[in-house]
Amino acid sequence: MPQHFDDLRSRFLALDAFLLAHQHLWRPKPFTHRQLPWEAQHPELSTWLRQRSLEQAESAHNHPEQLAAPTPFAEIARHSKALSEIDALPTHALNAISSRMSVDVPGRKWQQIEAFASSLSFRSTPTHWLDWCSGKGHLGRRLAHDGQTLTCLEYDEQLVEAGTHLSARLGIQATHLRQDVMADDAALRLKLHHTPVALHACGDLHVRLMQLASDARCTHMAIAPCCYNRIASDHYQALSTEGQASALELSLDDLGLPLSETVTAGARVRRHRDTSMARRLAFDLLQRQLRGIDEYLPTPSLPSAWLDKPFADYCRDLADLKQLPAPVDQNWLMLEAAGWQRLAEVRNLELVRNLFRRPLELWLILDRALYLQQRDYHVRVGTFCDSHVTPRNLLILAERK
Repeated sequence: MPQHFDDLRSRFLALDAFLLAHQHLWRPKPFTHRQLPWEAQHPELSTWLRQRSLEQAESAHNHPEQLAAPTPFAEIARHSKALSEIDALPTHALNAISSRMSVDVPGRKWQQIEAFASSLSFRSTPTHWLDWCSGKGHLGRRLAHDGQTLTCLEYDEQLVEAGTHLSARLGIQATHLRQDVMADDAALRLKLHHTPVALHACGDLHVRLMQLASDARCTHMAIAPCCYNRIASDHYQALSTEGQASALELSLDDLGLPLSETVTAGARVRRHRDTSMARRLAFDLLQRQLRGIDEYLPTPSLPSAWLDKPFADYCRDLADLKQLPAPVDQNWLMLEAAGWQRLAEVRNLELVRNLFRRPLELWLILDRALYLQQRDYHVRVGTFCDSHVTPRNLLILAERK
């Protein structure tokens, strides 16, 4: 991916134009709309998608651009793919460590840590790593060697304590501190000689790091963002000059779109997820009938035990929870089947939205990259691992000019 300011800027503006021109396709969520506004414009595509099975939708989920769907799907897919192309960052061999270092770390998480660490390269060697929202400090411990200092900042007291014990047990010189990174005093933790790193710090947490680290004029930083929708405001607050000038206004729902790509889950997890969604979609049909209003009604997250209830009890209890009239004279078998049919339609219609997952994520990443460039940093952006290790595989490397 081009690294110069004008190239990052031109890529951002191209993404901005693409997302704005097609927002009628990616903003409406099939889950909440029985009929999407764009379906009247593209009836052939709509009919084709609605006739497909749930299994067919699942097989296309991670690579919708490969689907041979009616127009305008292929054209949009080509444009999306071209705008989403991004190089992997160069990697280097890591220093050998004891296998004990990966104890207590789930396999995929350790793969992410190794990939992140091997993608870090700066003109000068870091002397003091700062692991931001560190958990137990696994990332920081993987990075710190040859006398480098390590500080880990974490809000959860239990994780701070566990991390302290782990570092001591592994013989790593690390300082684990309890810190609310959103608090005013977090700024005192960042110094010029620090190299802050953040692997999948959510929303406001990684934005806060970029702001404080650039204020402190930290020499370098490395950030792999995650959960763009985990923010305190109702809408996205753009960071860069270009982002702030954009006409694109992103809601929390919009910001959740890049997160909809999932790494393959086990059969049991998928079945649980699908059953939950099919029941919600069936209840959506029921609540429209009970209220006499053809609009989506948000429902709260429900304990997993609700899925053990007979379907009729599930619907009655949810109607009671939402203070709706008690459902009577229902054909529960037919309603439940309608929920599963809607799930197949929703998942297939979502394939259109999914063409915009990566462009929107890159728009958000480049807004961050341009912000750091405007604060006097050289910035590189690229992937640090394959998407099967984590779909959130974009990394921002910044070095003070």
